[in-house]
Amino acid sequence: MIEHKLKALLISSLLLAACSNAGQQQQATDSTTVASTAAVPAKSKPNKIVLFFGDSLTAGYGLEDPATEAYPSVVQDKIKEAKLPYTVVNAGNSGETSAGGRGRIDWVLKQKVDVFVLELGANDGLRGVPVSETTRNLQTIIHSVKSKYPDAKIVLAGMQVPPSMGADYASQFKAMFTQLAEKNKVTLIPFLLQNVGGVAKLNQDDGIHPTKEGAKVVADNVWSVLKNVL
Repeated sequence: MIEHKLKALLISSLLLAACSNAGQQQQATDSTTVASTAAVPAKSKPNKIVLFFGDSLTAGYGLEDPATEAYPSVVQDKIKEAKLPYTVVNAGNSGETSAGGRGRIDWVLKQKVDVFVLELGANDGLRGVPVSETTRNLQTIIHSVKSKYPDAKIVLAGMQVPPSMGADYASQFKAMFTQLAEKNKVTLIPFLLQNVGGVAKLNQDDGIHPTKEGAKVVADNVWSVLKNVL
């Protein structure tokens, strides 16, 4: 009888110890799981994209290192200084006309765009392309961006042509950018080359393309408008 009671007491003790150990192991497992989950850092959101779509002015033609000296690159530096979550993509193509940009836009828009800066028309102006034709091409580009990325913000860079192109043509050309901006409700940079165009020391020998220092001034012109869009 006593032997049976001792056996029963021993079994009960073993079961109690086993349950206690299991509870401790489960608690340890739960604690480990929580600690591991808490240790996983939250994924940071990727930067938004500011895409510059333009000609040689955007591409940085003639600069020693366009990747760091072209005005979009200088704008990127300003974005970093302001600690804004945007990355600049330079889609400039030297020699591009508005017609060329119209033909290239669908390919460029394979890249996700949050802010689209349109800088085209200068080569049209220097070639005397009818303002009506340039207008149609720029309108098509703006429409393409809005259709593909409805939430993207668009900034249009205004340009001017030399008086040698004729007073009427120069006037119509300048007004075209304001009209497009108003019609499409996009942001306008009044004149991309403000304080650079016609200033010899800020332009290369061709008198058209900015030097490294000129590109910095162009970047200032862009940033004065773009910073309010980002």
